[in-house]
Amino acid sequence: NVFERTLARAPSSSLESRVRSNTFIALSLHAVMFATSTSVSSRTSASSAMTMTVGAKPARAGRRSTTRVVRADAADATVSVPTSGTPVRKTSMLVIGATGTLGRQVVRRALDEGYDVRCLVRPRQNPADFLRDWGATTVSADLTKPETLPPAFVGVHTVIDASTARPEEDSYAIDWEAKCATIQTAAAMGIERYVFYSIDQCDKHREVPLMNMKYAVEEYLKVSGMDYTVLRLCGFMQPLIAGYAVPVLEEQPLWGTDDDTRTAYLDTQDVAKMTLAAVRRDEAANKVMTLAGPKAYSVKDVVALCEKLGGAEAKVTNVPVGLLKFTRGLTRFFQWSSAASDRLAFAEVLASGIKFDADMTETYKILGMNAEDVTTLEQYLEEYFSKILKKLKEVGGQSRQNDFYL
Repeated sequence: NVFERTLARAPSSSLESRVRSNTFIALSLHAVMFATSTSVSSRTSASSAMTMTVGAKPARAGRRSTTRVVRADAADATVSVPTSGTPVRKTSMLVIGATGTLGRQVVRRALDEGYDVRCLVRPRQNPADFLRDWGATTVSADLTKPETLPPAFVGVHTVIDASTARPEEDSYAIDWEAKCATIQTAAAMGIERYVFYSIDQCDKHREVPLMNMKYAVEEYLKVSGMDYTVLRLCGFMQPLIAGYAVPVLEEQPLWGTDDDTRTAYLDTQDVAKMTLAAVRRDEAANKVMTLAGPKAYSVKDVVALCEKLGGAEAKVTNVPVGLLKFTRGLTRFFQWSSAASDRLAFAEVLASGIKFDADMTETYKILGMNAEDVTTLEQYLEEYFSKILKKLKEVGGQSRQNDFYL
């Protein structure tokens, strides 16, 4: 069946062992019990509950009470759970990864459009006060601890998952294992729409661990029973500031590769705008769409723009792609350097001369948008440099021209 096919495509045997040990059922029952006990006091009667079926739609709000069966054939277990729909507002939204570069833009856009936004944030000493200042609510949970997740999903219609592993974190634990647990919990709690951010061309480069995990999560989400929208991203404009614009102004060394890879960068504010458009429109349900900027740029193009707008001239030093491949091969032999090897694999793809871009004509139609609604890279960098240079002039500073390395 379709679920077994998903197991076969999973990046490792981890998912299979999890499902075959009945964790899927355990999570579903945990979510059912929590939803029942929590909803009694606020929304539903004591008999209300939620359920999850593998490869089938979860109970929808407003439907009559039914009984559904959750099965795990390998474990020969069958659980029958009575269900009834619990109405939730379509404007209720949970954003996962809300403190990140993209997640915070999604939160701001959703709040501006009148959504009731709840943000799932990890427990930490410095809480995300800025999210509450904007008008969102926060709930603490740890994506690597599935038992902490169900409370965040109560009373939520739409989930937008913008979370990803930080450089110092275990990518496999966050971008695969935690994603599976999150999707399982969302489906068990009857979430109506799940939006997931993936990577452009991840299906074509499964030799790269991160891209393989993104593709596997896409396939896992498709058979979860929820309505979904997968948004494959080419690249963000924001990292270009720290990667190229600031070093040019501050005369810091830069490094690049001797390739002609081109990327159609998007401003994260435009990605947030497209995301909310996808949430609003039924045409975007159960689709995988690539979001790309108006034009694709090579690293040389980006550097040239920064030089032009910043009034600096940089000397270019390239790292051969062959050196990346050799380094990746070397790090594979050592357990302590496996994470570095994974990142080098991704860098190798980025430096392979391919084009991260897509024709947006049909996507704009689905989202009800126009190309003119999207910021170009020239506009984005011009706004940044005009603000920075104006500020430098006000404080009497200057950017000395020197040699830079890329």
